[in-house]
Formats: sequence, structure tokens, C-alpha cells
Amino acid sequence: MSLKLKQNCKYALLVPTSMGVRITPVNAQPVQSSNMFQMQATSAETNVASISSYLGLPVKVLTTFVKESPIAAFIKSDLRARHMDVEGPEVPQGDPWGYRHQFNIADSGFGLRGPRVQNDRAGEVGRTLNVKDFDLERIFGNEGVQIVHLSGLIAALSPDTSHFCLEIARFAKKHGTLISFDLNYRATFWKGREKELKEAFTEIASLSDILIGNEEDFQLCLGIEGPKAGGENIGDTFDAFKGMILNAGRSFPNVSVFANTLREVISANEHLWGAIVYENGNWHEAPLRKINVMDRIGGGDGFVGGLLYSILRQMEPARWIQFAWASGALATTFLTDYAQPADEEVIWSIWKGNARVKR
Repeated sequence: MSLKLKQNCKYALLVPTSMGVRITPVNAQPVQSSNMFQMQATSAETNVASISSYLGLPVKVLTTFVKESPIAAFIKSDLRARHMDVEGPEVPQGDPWGYRHQFNIADSGFGLRGPRVQNDRAGEVGRTLNVKDFDLERIFGNEGVQIVHLSGLIAALSPDTSHFCLEIARFAKKHGTLISFDLNYRATFWKGREKELKEAFTEIASLSDILIGNEEDFQLCLGIEGPKAGGENIGDTFDAFKGMILNAGRSFPNVSVFANTLREVISANEHLWGAIVYENGNWHEAPLRKINVMDRIGGGDGFVGGLLYSILRQMEPARWIQFAWASGALATTFLTDYAQPADEEVIWSIWKGNARVKR
């Protein structure tokens, strides 16, 4: 099945998300040794959307905020600076043990010292995302959306968010919006909810046009047979990854595009980076290439963002993986979790391996 973009839409891309902040030690130091930190607004889904928003496409974010919170104000200002429209309710904090935005405390690692991430999601306001707070008929029917990008991180946050993502997928399908689904399996989110979440993820995947994940995601979220994680060199397992994608295609025949990133870590600052895209019976590969890494967080999101942007711009399918691979590589050169491309040329230059100065 080929991808057909809906026309005359207000938004090219829409992402439901739970916003938080990341605090990072300066100078690539570990958390326990630092007394100076940088703070940024972050979420995997807005990391994805930033490729499109910085390159001029209209993007909308559906989320929820803590009412009168300075952190919420910080996040709203950041999303405006990224050229994104935002819609969502404001939830009273309640008492001091009430709602708040999540905190990610993460260093970047350096050399042979790998990065460490501490997720502090207690009281996360994003867990209250509820379909009743959004007029999905207006959003998808009247305003119009070309692609909605759903993440397994949001689908698994709580029973409310699982239902929210299911309803978004159903409304999107009803109104001709393409659905992108990044499986993003997290064992801690699934604990005690395996049966419920597998059913929800399976339905969303069955409605999706674009399905994204790694070897663990496909196997643990959807039960698709594939290669073992962390085994032999990833470059030697391309055929196993292809076999897994073909298995997924048989289980989800309505999906037009499958994508899978591949990474080998040499050190915190040097990775081998590759990808596979399968569209309508055609394989497209980005072989493993060495990239330099300033901060790895958001590289996979950058890949997805580049893939969706190239589809929205109706590039030839053979160029999707090139633009996506380079967008992911670009993201790893930023201290923010998201890439901020000045234009398409900077991304194409990365694909071509051209790091010469531009005057």
C-alpha cells in the first residue's frame, strides 16, 4: 500500500506527548560529581517533531500542563521557540505531593564512560492525558492533520494515555490522516500491564501506516520473531532484521513503511550508525557508518523526525532513509535532545560526509 498524504490540512504533523525537563551536568561530567547543570524542555515526541518545525512545516503538540507552574511556563516558551502550536488542559498541582512535570537527570558520558539516565516520573502530569480533554473531531476533521506520530512511551504511561492514543489512532484513520507509531518499549512501563498493553499496541500497529522500532520493540510489544538484542555484531545481522520486518509485515499488512535503526557503540563519543527502511516491497539501507557523538539522547528521535519530514515533503522513497539517517546523526551533535537544523542543506551535507565550512 502506498502512502497518500491528506491535502488542505492545517497541520503537517501532530504529536501527543508528556512534556518534562532534562537537567544535564555541564562539561560532560557525571551527575554525582557536578554542581552546575543545564535545563532543557524535552520529550521524545517533540524531539521527533522538531525536524519538521525547524524546517518550516506546521506542527501541533497535544499535551497537559501543571497549572501556574513555572516549569510549565518554561516548557511552553520552549515549544513556541520551536515554532510549535500547543493545545492541552492545565491541571492543578494539588498539594506538594501532587502533579508535576517529569524530570530526566542525565549526563552525556565521555569516552569509555557511558551516559547514565535517571528518570524521575513520580506525579507526572502527562499520565492524566485524557481523550475527553480534546476535540478530536475538530482537530482531525476540521483543522486536518497529514501525519500523527504516536509513541509507545505515551501509549504505556497510564490506562488513560493508552485509551487516548487508541482514540487518536481511530480518529486519524477515520479522517485519512497517516499514522506513524514508534513502539518504544520500556519494561518498567509494561510491568503488570502486559496483556492490556499488548492488545492496545497491536490495535494501534494494525491501524498504522508507518511502524518504527528496534529488535526488542517488535518482539516485546508485538510478539514478532526477530534477532536477539545485544548479541553478535549488529552489522552482521542485517538479514535477521529484514526477516523480522517481513514477519511484522505479514502480521500487519496495512503498514506501508517499516523502519529500524541500527547502532553499535564504540565509545560515548563514537558510534556506528545505520538503518533499514522497507516500503511497499522495497528495501532501503543506510550501512553502518562512524559518527561523532556529543550527546546520544535523541538520535533515534531525530531519525524518525527526518523520516516523517521526507515523507511529508514527498521525497522519493530512496531518499527517505538518507535524510532520516542524517537527521539522527545531526541530533547527536546537539546538547539539546532534539536537532535544530538551519535548513535541509545541513542535513544533506551530513549524509554526503561534507563537513567543510560554509561561508
